[in-house]
Formats: sequence, structure tokens, C-alpha cells
Amino acid sequence: MDIQIGNLSQLNWLWLVAACVVVSAAAAIIQRRARIRYATANLLRQVIPKRNSARRATTAVLTTLTLVLLVVSLLDIRWGKVWREVPQKGIEVVFLLDVSRSMLAEDATPNRLERAKQQIKDTVDEMTGDRIGLVVFAGEAKQQIPLTTHYDDFKQALDEVGPQNVRRGGSRLGDAIETATHSFLSQSTAHKAIVVFTDGEDQESKPIEAARRAFESAGIRIFAVGIGDIGQGARIPLSPDNHKGFLTHDGQQVWSKQNGDILRQVASATKGAYIPAGVKQVNMSDVYHKYIESVEQTQFETARVNQYEARYQWFLAPALFLLLLETAIATWPARRPAAARTRNVATKPISTSAGTARPTRSSEQSTAA
Repeated sequence: MDIQIGNLSQLNWLWLVAACVVVSAAAAIIQRRARIRYATANLLRQVIPKRNSARRATTAVLTTLTLVLLVVSLLDIRWGKVWREVPQKGIEVVFLLDVSRSMLAEDATPNRLERAKQQIKDTVDEMTGDRIGLVVFAGEAKQQIPLTTHYDDFKQALDEVGPQNVRRGGSRLGDAIETATHSFLSQSTAHKAIVVFTDGEDQESKPIEAARRAFESAGIRIFAVGIGDIGQGARIPLSPDNHKGFLTHDGQQVWSKQNGDILRQVASATKGAYIPAGVKQVNMSDVYHKYIESVEQTQFETARVNQYEARYQWFLAPALFLLLLETAIATWPARRPAAARTRNVATKPISTSAGTARPTRSSEQSTAA
């Protein structure tokens, strides 16, 4: 049988179950020792009836089994695939990735381009149902990955992206925004977003005007993630492995800085947001849920999905039954001991530590009479 476990980390709760078992066993031992101190061996069975001990042991076992079954139900165990019609709802997101040589600068680890790729993957990991695509740009822009919902394929293709994907060097952000604007499948003026990952360098391509046109004509909001040091900047390697030295101009090494002003204006023109990532690690989960997810969603076509059937109820139902059974046993009224046994216990002398018999209250009353 093909079985899928969706949340294996929930097994950690078994440590809590084991701790409860240990504490319960220790408490039972301490309680028994305390009772032994107040009764001799021949009276211990009357002080602690055998049926009461069996009841406590039974309820302890039932409670433990209940907790174990509850933990198993949390594992999200699935088996048996079924076909379902799943409505698709979300937004269309085009990632705009700068692959110019300045993105090879190593002020962000390992370099700006690889950091941007990782941040794109982190964003995709937060998505469910959104369509995503990729446009790469430098001196020209190119649609690298059309809009899709196959996230794993998207991330595999993203790994291969680099400066070799465009023929012309430079950085023309405005042209890239125009290309991304025409990459959307829907013609409506909603549920669209462009997420730009760049250091903000631009060669007079008028990105602010392009962003404004995208927002006015198609309702596209732009979220700009600025990568690279804003202050000192970094040198630009001539190759990804940095074996050929650094880019020079008139005998001087070229230093690249993040241009946050352009990115801030581009985002502002579309009611988007500018995220100054710089050279730091940014939690893209927060960025997605705070900014990108705020874009109005739409209903896509229904997809037919073959998925595993959740079987948590197979473990949850027995757990609830055992819990009810344990409650019934624990609260069931105990049988009263026989009258003769009660009289024997009441009149039988109890040995004291000094070895003399101390009369019970019944004996004292008879003597007084």
C-alpha cells in the first residue's frame, strides 16, 4: 500500500506521552508506598482492594493509548488516491530578475544573483494556487518561464538562469517592466503583480513611466526588492567564478551600488512596495504575506487533481472512543464491601510499633458498658 505521511515532525509529541507515562507510574508507586506505611501486610489488601488497583491500571492504559492515537492522527497519514475537482484561486505573479553583470557582485553572499534566486524560491514556497512566471533582463528583456502553477519545475528552471540568457549587456529596467506587462494571461485589470529583484541600476529606460503605464492599463502592482550594498557597493566580477578579475573602466575598477531611489519610485507609482533587502537575509514569507498576498485574487479554471485521501479519522475515532471508555470506567461507582468484612476490619486489633494491641472504638465501648 502506498502511504504518504504529511507531517512526520508531529512524532515529537510522543516524548510528551512517554513523560506522562513515567509521571503516572511514579505517582502510583509513591501512593502505594504511602498507604503501606499506614497498614500492616495482612490488612493491605483491605485498604487497597484489588479491583481498585485493576481499575487504575486499566484507565492508565486507556489514557496512554488515547494519547498515542491522537499523535498518530496528527501525522496526516494518507493512502488511496482519488480524483477531485479543485477550484484554482489566486493571483498572477511575474518575477522580474536582473541578470546583468552587476548582479554578480559579491556584497551579498554568494552574490546578488544567487541571493535573488533564493529569495524567489522562498517566495514561491509560500504560494498556493498562484500562477508564476519569470522574465529575465539586462540590456534586453526576455520571458524565460511562462505563467505556470508547477512550482517545482519553475524552481528547477530558475537554477539555470544567468547572464548567458540575454545577449545584450547593460540594465534596462523599463524595457523589462514592459515585457513583464505583456506576460500575463488574463486581460482583466486586477490580480496581477510584478516582483522585481535587482540592484536598481538602469540605463535611461524610463522605468517609472513604464511602471505607471502598467498600473493604469492593467492594474499591475510592482513590488521591488533591492539587492546590494547602498553605501560602498561592490566590484563587478567578469565571470561568475571570479577567475577573470573585475570590470574596469579607464583603468579603474567599477563599483556597483544599489539604486534604491528608482525602485522606491517604481513601487510607489503602482501602489506597490519597496523592500530594501541590501546584503541581508530577508524573510520572504513576511514579504509575501504582508505585500504580495494583498493583491486581489481571482478565480482560475478548475483543475482535476489526483491526490491522496486523508485518513486521520481512522485514528481519531478510536482515540475518542477510548477516551469515553476511560471516563466511564474511572467514574463507575465502586461496590461497597460486605458488612461482615467491615465488622472484621472494625474489631480487629491493629498492632502498634510497641508490639501491644490497641483496642478499637468498639472494644472501648464494650468495656465501658
